[in-house]
Amino acid sequence: MVSQRSAGIALLSCVVLPFALLAACDKVPLLAPTGSVITLIPVTNTVSLNSQVDIIATVIENGTAPGATGTGTTSTSRTGAGTPVQNGTLVSFTTTVGRIEPAEARTHNGQVTVRLVAGSSSGTATITAYSGGASASTKLLIGTAAVKTVALTTTPQSLGANGGSVQVTASVTDEGGNPLVGVPVTFSTDRGSISPSTATTDANGVAAATLTTTATAKIRATAGTVQSSEVTVTVNARALASFTASPTNANAGVPITFTVTPTANANISNVVVDFGDGTSTNLGAIGAAATVTHAYNAPGTYTATARAVDNTGDSGSLSTTVLIGSAPVTLSADPSSPTASTPVKFTVAGLPSGAQIDRFEWFFDDGTGPFTTTSPQLSHTFNTRGIKNVRVDVYGVGGGRIGTATLTLSVVP
Repeated sequence: MVSQRSAGIALLSCVVLPFALLAACDKVPLLAPTGSVITLIPVTNTVSLNSQVDIIATVIENGTAPGATGTGTTSTSRTGAGTPVQNGTLVSFTTTVGRIEPAEARTHNGQVTVRLVAGSSSGTATITAYSGGASASTKLLIGTAAVKTVALTTTPQSLGANGGSVQVTASVTDEGGNPLVGVPVTFSTDRGSISPSTATTDANGVAAATLTTTATAKIRATAGTVQSSEVTVTVNARALASFTASPTNANAGVPITFTVTPTANANISNVVVDFGDGTSTNLGAIGAAATVTHAYNAPGTYTATARAVDNTGDSGSLSTTVLIGSAPVTLSADPSSPTASTPVKFTVAGLPSGAQIDRFEWFFDDGTGPFTTTSPQLSHTFNTRGIKNVRVDVYGVGGGRIGTATLTLSVVP
């Protein structure tokens, strides 16, 4: 026999249980009914690293899937009237690369929009959407996997004979010609050096590097594992075969003969010879060996340079070194022991053969002078007796002092 208390509990349970079931049913998500069709429509089939792209999912009840645009897009399909599923139908998403935001969304007029957020990993992302028994997937290419074209250019495209540096740019695009951002590009060369060896494409899909070379070089740019491009930077052949000096050791004031010899068939518009002492000369267009003479007006070591110019600009230069010493001049007096008030003839000797002399400057310590002559001789009279010091400075053409000589003599009563 059941007690009255037990019967009351049983009756209460019968009343409460239907309400609990209704509450539990209210928490069950609304899913697409059997026979529904999901279609995924990405805004683009490629995605740059660290960026995002919208993906639209349509859910049609008893419909036929329209032509899908995503790479590898699949969807369930069934012929029928084709009407949007009930608003609030839950659609869930997964991806093999990156992440989907939000991972779940509820339909409005049979449609939801989510985003694929790409991180720093490249690859092929398979995005799947499912609701109830319906599902669909599409594939998007991310980062280096999306690379279709690498276009490589240099500025300038050629260098002078001495080489130099060029700016290298690689433009990376997808199959639709759209720039890809954040893609690593590897640069390499068979001559010289390139820096940096790896660069990342900017907002315009461009990565840049600098090549430095003294010889013709091939440059390769690679994005991803298979897509690459190659260009050649030409270093023009030297237009000069040789540049020599004769003699290479001489005294100041002695002319040096410089010979410039062009390379066979070189198209030279001018040769500039810099003598290394602050002076230079233009030889103009030459097709064969040409010579020019130059005298150095001061002792020292000089580096002379011949620079050729053709229709591309600087076409190379060659240098040679000459060693210039002081002219070994001496000074003599006649008579060597003069008397006061008697003229003395001073003579400069030891001037190098062929030396180009501009003037002689004479200095006496008797309170007279200085005196300037163009001759290596000068007559001078001392009016007092005693020890006298005389100096002569020899100046070459151009104004440099090429030699000095001194003399001490005794003037007697």
